[in-house]
Amino acid sequence: MAPEVAAVLLAAGASTRMGTAKQLLPVRGKPAIRLCVEALQAGGLHHPIVVLGSRREECEEALAGLSVTFAVNDDPKSDMAESVRIGLRAATPTATGILVCLCDHPLVAPSTYREVSTAHLHSAEKIIIPVYKGRRGHPTLFPRILLEEIYAVLTMRDVIQRNGDRVTHLALDDEGILLDMDTVQDYARLRARVES
Repeated sequence: MAPEVAAVLLAAGASTRMGTAKQLLPVRGKPAIRLCVEALQAGGLHHPIVVLGSRREECEEALAGLSVTFAVNDDPKSDMAESVRIGLRAATPTATGILVCLCDHPLVAPSTYREVSTAHLHSAEKIIIPVYKGRRGHPTLFPRILLEEIYAVLTMRDVIQRNGDRVTHLALDDEGILLDMDTVQDYARLRARVES
C-alpha cells in the first residue's frame, strides 16, 4: 500500500486560558480555524478532518465552502488525546500517516504541511517532528500504526516516548511551527508578528 497522509486539525478545546474561542479569533483577517484549513489545503492536504467541540456551529460557519470532514468531541473536559482518537477514527482506512495539527498554530506555512507529508512518503515508519532553529514545533506526523497506540496510552507525548527510536526531526524555515496562541499574551505577540 502506497503511503498516504490524512490531516487531523484539533479545534475542540474550550480555550480556558485564552478566555474566548481561539479557533474564531481573527488572524490575517480570517478566523484562525479557517486560516489553518486553507494552509493545509494549499499544502496538498485537500480534505482535512476537523475535530470540533465548543462553539461548533460557529466553527462550521467559519469553514463554509471548504472541503473538510467534521468530527465532534462532545466532552468539554476531555484532553487533546481524546480529540486525536476521535479524529483518527474519522480518517480514511487507506491513510498510513496522520498529521496532527493544532488550531492554535495558525501561522504554519503551507510548505511545511507539504514537506512533512512528503517526508512520510519516504519514511513511512517514522514519527516526523518539524524543527525551527533547533526547537521542535507542530504539526507532528505519526505513522497510523503508531498513533493507534493513543487508544492505550494517555497522550501523544507517551506515543512519542514509547517510540523514541522512530522519531526524526525535519529542519524547516518556518517560525510558524512555534507560534501558538494559548493565552491573550500569545495572541498579541502573534498578531504583532503578522502585522509587522
